[in-house]
Amino acid sequence: MAAVADSETLSVGEEVTKEQQERQEQLGKELENEVAQDDDQEQLEAPMSEMFPLTIKLPYHPKQIQIMVTTQEQVQDIRQSVVELPDTVQYSCFHLEHNGTRINDFIELSDVPGITAESELVLVEDPYTEKEARIHFLRMRELIGVTGPRVDAVQGISAGLSLFESIKTGDEQAAKVGAATGTHPMSDYDFDAPANFDHYIPPAPKATPKAVRSIALSAWNPPPYHLRQRGHLLYIQVQTLEADTIHITSHVSGFYVNKSTTTTFDPSPKLVNGKRVHQHSLLNLLSEISPQFVKEFQALQESSANRDPLVTFQPTNAIPASPWLVPPPKAPYHVHQPDLARPQETYLTSGTENIDSLRDFNEEFQSTRELPRETVQERVFRERLLSKLFADYTEAAVRGAVSIAKGEVAPLNPTEGRDAQIYVYNNIFFSYGADGVGTFANDGGDEAARVATGKDVLGVKAVNQLDIPGLSTPGTVVVDYLGRRLVAQSIVPGIFKQKEEGQNQIDYGGVEGKDVIATTETFVPIFEKMSKAMRVKKHNVWDKEGKKHELVASVETKGLLGTDARKYVLDLYRITPLDVDWLEKHWKNGESESKYPHRMAVLRQELVEGFWKFKMREYVAGEMEKKRKAKQEETAKKAEEDAAKPDEAEAEAEGEKPEEDKKEEQIDRVDISGFDFALNPDVFSGQQPQTEEEKAELQQDEENVRAACAYLVDKVIPGLIEDLKEGEVGSPVDGQSLSRLMHKRGINVRYLGVIATKASEQGSKLDSIRIITLQEMIARASKHMLNALLHNLPQPLAPYAISHFLNCLIGTAYNADPKPEKDQELWELYHDADLSFEKITPNALKSILEKEVFRRFRYTLSEGWTNEIKHQQLLREIALKLGLQFSIRKYQFQPLSEEGVAAAAPTPTTNGTTGGKRKKSKAATPAAATEVAPPAPATTFVADDILNVVPLVKDASSRSQLAEEALEAGRISIIQDQKDLGQELLLESLSLHEQIYGVLHPEVARVYNTLAMLYYQLDEKPAAVELARKAVIVSERTLGVDSSETILNYLNLGLFEHSNGNTHAALAYIRHAFGFWRIIYGDGHPDSVTTMNNAAVMLQALKHYHDSRKWFEASLKICESIFGKSHPNTATLSFQLAQALALDNDSKGAVTRMRDAYNVFLAELGPNDRNTKEAENWLEQLTQNAVHIAKQAKDLQQRRLRRINLTPRVTLTARPQPQAGQASVKEGVVAESTTSAAAGVSGRPEGMDDRSIDELIKFIEGHEQPQGAKNKRPQTTNPRRRGGKK
Repeated sequence: MAAVADSETLSVGEEVTKEQQERQEQLGKELENEVAQDDDQEQLEAPMSEMFPLTIKLPYHPKQIQIMVTTQEQVQDIRQSVVELPDTVQYSCFHLEHNGTRINDFIELSDVPGITAESELVLVEDPYTEKEARIHFLRMRELIGVTGPRVDAVQGISAGLSLFESIKTGDEQAAKVGAATGTHPMSDYDFDAPANFDHYIPPAPKATPKAVRSIALSAWNPPPYHLRQRGHLLYIQVQTLEADTIHITSHVSGFYVNKSTTTTFDPSPKLVNGKRVHQHSLLNLLSEISPQFVKEFQALQESSANRDPLVTFQPTNAIPASPWLVPPPKAPYHVHQPDLARPQETYLTSGTENIDSLRDFNEEFQSTRELPRETVQERVFRERLLSKLFADYTEAAVRGAVSIAKGEVAPLNPTEGRDAQIYVYNNIFFSYGADGVGTFANDGGDEAARVATGKDVLGVKAVNQLDIPGLSTPGTVVVDYLGRRLVAQSIVPGIFKQKEEGQNQIDYGGVEGKDVIATTETFVPIFEKMSKAMRVKKHNVWDKEGKKHELVASVETKGLLGTDARKYVLDLYRITPLDVDWLEKHWKNGESESKYPHRMAVLRQELVEGFWKFKMREYVAGEMEKKRKAKQEETAKKAEEDAAKPDEAEAEAEGEKPEEDKKEEQIDRVDISGFDFALNPDVFSGQQPQTEEEKAELQQDEENVRAACAYLVDKVIPGLIEDLKEGEVGSPVDGQSLSRLMHKRGINVRYLGVIATKASEQGSKLDSIRIITLQEMIARASKHMLNALLHNLPQPLAPYAISHFLNCLIGTAYNADPKPEKDQELWELYHDADLSFEKITPNALKSILEKEVFRRFRYTLSEGWTNEIKHQQLLREIALKLGLQFSIRKYQFQPLSEEGVAAAAPTPTTNGTTGGKRKKSKAATPAAATEVAPPAPATTFVADDILNVVPLVKDASSRSQLAEEALEAGRISIIQDQKDLGQELLLESLSLHEQIYGVLHPEVARVYNTLAMLYYQLDEKPAAVELARKAVIVSERTLGVDSSETILNYLNLGLFEHSNGNTHAALAYIRHAFGFWRIIYGDGHPDSVTTMNNAAVMLQALKHYHDSRKWFEASLKICESIFGKSHPNTATLSFQLAQALALDNDSKGAVTRMRDAYNVFLAELGPNDRNTKEAENWLEQLTQNAVHIAKQAKDLQQRRLRRINLTPRVTLTARPQPQAGQASVKEGVVAESTTSAAAGVSGRPEGMDDRSIDELIKFIEGHEQPQGAKNKRPQTTNPRRRGGKK
């Protein structure tokens, strides 16, 4: 964040974010006016901002098309639209012309001379080159549906999976049938059934039409030299559905059938039905030679059109998420089909010399950053290119890192030790994240080096987000794969250049550690901007000769002037100070075996920013106090003067009143230009000041850093615990959401032990946090141990090591003494491999894990910790931290009963089912009845369960400032009651997100969710549902089907569907989300109370009162276990349950529950509280009603009840749920942005039915339905988040 302007002032109690709010408002005005502004120097004939239909003439049917465009669109975007339209998919090699003049693809439409809204463009087919022919061939293969699933190094099995389409929501007719028969999506829900991994099974793939049997490059490739001269590019072999084998020549003019066969080469044109068959497009050629092709291709297009594009499109700017559980390889989901073109794809994509894939990434990064950014359109274009470039670089880096880890790339220095070896692949520089040359020997060795690489990526990401003109950063990506960490950096020009003697390789910062320091003055101004934004203080450092140097950044941060004359910043792992409090306790004073593993324990950037704001508030409060004292002294002095001269005072009183008012107003404002606070990142790093003044200044810097450490321990961590205890923020559901929540607050993961201890002190209220924290510590310790085991292990042996480790960790209840599985042939082949994993035993592993948890988190595991962990959840956490993909089956963690033997066996699956699923269909099959169940495995895990290992990636891509500013501007406008402007800005923000990131990106999923919530609060229910559906699909494909954010999106989608009248679908979505919730956490999470209440309310809306009662009972059970029976939250749920029991005709149970609620309210809130009085009235009426029913069951209609209209505290409605760590939203308050927030749910139970006692009792007695039940859809009032006031 940039420093606050010197001239700015703050009022008492105002947040420092006032400057940001003003910037958002200004941006809103810019976005509103930008498109409508006319450039005085360039008058366009076409309107600047309006959409208009652009006609494009085509050489073939349908001869012309119209595309909606604006003059700001680039011509290449129009080209892409042509390529993707169903009627023009056959075109790929063409250009556009206007008035006979070719249009450059890289200019805006407004730059085309003479363009108007009535203009027509002409599509002109171009001659092919070999590259264009390869692109066209690949494109046609995708269109005709012959490309199967690829085995990709970057993406895992089922990458980008979405389960949204597989959820059976039913339609209106199904809902009516369900209402008549009593069935609904929750009908057969079993609260006691264990979590089922079958939730991860995708729908069985449907057979899609195939337009040809096969199409691939012919064996006659490449064309001979003399035929290349005549324009031959490729030779293609096609087997049509008519079983004909056709050979096709790809020529510069297009494609034609030739006379070649599998044994004879003759690429000359062949006559088909007496004529030569030649087309510019391969698609048109196939349509002409194969009658069945036309029919099947049309069916394929119709099949694709019926699916949601978000499900079928491939992500372009993000790596799709790979689930940790995938169907077994023999299931119908992963049938490995023969495809001759599959091994040819590398050539088709990159060319013979692989030239097409070689890019100068560094030059692309820097030249893209240097693009103009004055107007909104320029910023959109620039950020869009940057987003795509980051994605391309990350993908290339991951491919290179995986190849290096597999030993497929030769190092530049093969004589060095493995950890010191460096590589260059695809113009990317690779090195290991280990201390191969002893740089971190005094800081923890390999452990410190590994942490430093991760911190460096975060530092580069922070600098990229600042986007300072003139400051360059190399592309940086860290890849973890099979225990190895590789760092990929774009090659900075001149970094390998040998300097002359006496010259330094580095131009600013430490050259050789801290011994030699460079201070080139040209770097100071640009580094000052960076450091000011990062709260880094200008400070002194001393080299090995004791010479003082003044630096504006950390001595570890280096500046390099590249040979391209650009200023680069490198090594950003120390942009924040060390956590000296932690290191002094656990590094310096620790024993060698139990001390913290490394000295790279630094404070997080979020904490430094939070501490800066804290000091700012202190400064403002101090200045205000000074002004008040000065005012008091001035007032007292004036009073004395007035007492001495009473006549003059009365005469001047009237004239001074306006000035007095101005002075009062000025007193409430503070000039913050005098506030200057920053932290010195190099304190406690061995600096040796020479003079007393220097020592005093360094001591003050040290005190500031100690104060920041104390702020973390004394305020931030207790504040988080307090917020979680009070339920004011959403609670995490797994380790990932907990880590994100801690990082958002500026808390390092090493404080997990502190979080666990403080959570334990709160008892059952934070038991979920304690369990998640405990499992996260064990999972992270297991990750470090497995990384050490896998680091030097050959890849084929990795599954054996992983399965044995897991058997010793969570499989001991099933087999107390697991033995490692062996493949004798592999063992003999890798006879010199490090097979130390074979020596692991359960007891030894338990002991090592306990030591590891204590070393890293300063937490002592209890003796019975193995009984506290949840096996399924811990397995998932370890799999996600190592990129493991397991086969879906029932893993046996407990001793096996006879009935469970068959279910536990890793049997091949059929019809897309695993384990015991679809038992009825199996029993009905005679063949299945006679099959003998295979024996159960000897251990919980076997090597074949690990199907794949996915590389884990940390990148330095920055978020779009423009898109986020537009989103905030829209929110602020809505808050200020400017609804129309706010909605316009929100739509503009959504458009910016989609343009910059592409539709399939995590940031787009988050903005979909945020906008869905905003539209829901604005009572735009259909728009909220549509956006929520998109949020679900995009988050599934980019974050994971079981990501906590995805689960939250499903829960909110269910809420929005219910409010939109589609309660049947809402229950289906909630059931789906709840199934995954139970997998990633288990039962009894405090926030699940909200979900259960929502489901119960929806079931009541469908008049399924008995099932609704079950969900209320389940939520009450959880609430009692967390808060106890005497807590107001529990009493509120008892109140709700009593109403549900009354609706279910259980008068006795209703009275009992209402009495429980009344007793708690009376004891905790007192007799005069509204809740107590309300419960008392309900109890009285329900008791009278129960007695009356028992005595006069046949005479109910003659009974007259005194009607008591009660207004409950809040209505019983379904409520949205906030992200983990996000505050709950009050009624009428716009939800805060969930962009970049961690996911989670909330759930303090509140709310009671808004029907009167009289209405409920009449319904129970059978007199009539509740008022409005027939004509009015119940429970469609505007829902609120937990804690909202009516």
